[in-house]
Amino acid sequence: MLPRRQDYGAKRTGGGSVVNFRTTVNSSGSVRRGSAVLPSVLTFLVIVASGGLLLMIEKGMLSSMETPLNPRGNNGKRVDLRRLGPAAEDVDSQVLQEIRNRTIRTVCSQKNMPHSVWSLSPLQRKTLLQHVLVNDRYHFLYCYVPKVACSNWKRVLKVLNGALESVDVNIKMDHRNDLLFLSSLKPEEIRYRLKHYFKFMFVREPMERLLSAYRNKFGEIESYQKKYGVEIVTRYRKSRAKDAPVKGDDVTFAEFVRYLLEEDAERMNEHWMPVYNLCQPCAVSYDFIGSYERLERDSDFVLQHVGAPPHVRFPERQTWYKPVTAETLHYYLCGLPQKLLRELLPKYILDFSLFAYRLPNTTTEHCRH
Repeated sequence: MLPRRQDYGAKRTGGGSVVNFRTTVNSSGSVRRGSAVLPSVLTFLVIVASGGLLLMIEKGMLSSMETPLNPRGNNGKRVDLRRLGPAAEDVDSQVLQEIRNRTIRTVCSQKNMPHSVWSLSPLQRKTLLQHVLVNDRYHFLYCYVPKVACSNWKRVLKVLNGALESVDVNIKMDHRNDLLFLSSLKPEEIRYRLKHYFKFMFVREPMERLLSAYRNKFGEIESYQKKYGVEIVTRYRKSRAKDAPVKGDDVTFAEFVRYLLEEDAERMNEHWMPVYNLCQPCAVSYDFIGSYERLERDSDFVLQHVGAPPHVRFPERQTWYKPVTAETLHYYLCGLPQKLLRELLPKYILDFSLFAYRLPNTTTEHCRH
């Protein structure tokens, strides 16, 4: 028997799906979700919906354009939500959700975009269903994105289904066992859960996620060095002596980017496949899209929303974790030939636009600092 429908209080509009936020800031902040967001976002949405974003990349027009992440007051000046206290920071998150949902609805309403899981190609649907994890006890679906804290979320799911006693248990993460994937269910079971369960995912700044994958897989994981590194060095390192042995453990970031440029986004390894291709936000109406940049708060929100027990919390980052800092990202992106970066951005343009991330600024002036 299919599980009973649970009402999460979500508000659905058109092709998109948003959590019904009600918090507002008092008159001193002059921040209102419905009115303050629209003027600053309309231009951005029109650019995305019209397909003009790629043209602007080619013209270099977006290097200094800021995606509107915060509301503005009536005087046009940016409101510092942190000074207004926790309630205002809550509004900051809500505004970001609003921007993402409105952008997704605008882009996904185009005729050439998929409008359901069943309108995807077989390969697209297979990729999506293999990345959606199911929890029937708490009635939610989680689309995991590698390099966006998915290992810790899998720990949480294992605690919720009883496979782990605590998120702090010191064991190597098994990414397959004790987890239920949407791909293992029958079509009617998939349809039911897509319709009735709370659906969420987490996103990260696209180039930061890409750099994190590069540093981890080619700097630490021997299997990736052998499988991908050897091929990349062999294909793209012109200065390499033909008879020199290739280990694949010294792939440069520029060589990695050249490799990505020739890869089909729908067939990429999941660690650098665009989030759009992994989770298909046009085909699935996600109720919440969390941010890696505010991982702890957004994760707490999801756990409270699905009714997880109070003792279940999102794990702290491991002590060995090496974060990608703004300075590190700046160093790698500014070290790339600009032609490579201009060619790379279109592959991830939907991740930038749909999830409200600014395109990287790598102008000569910016890269001097």
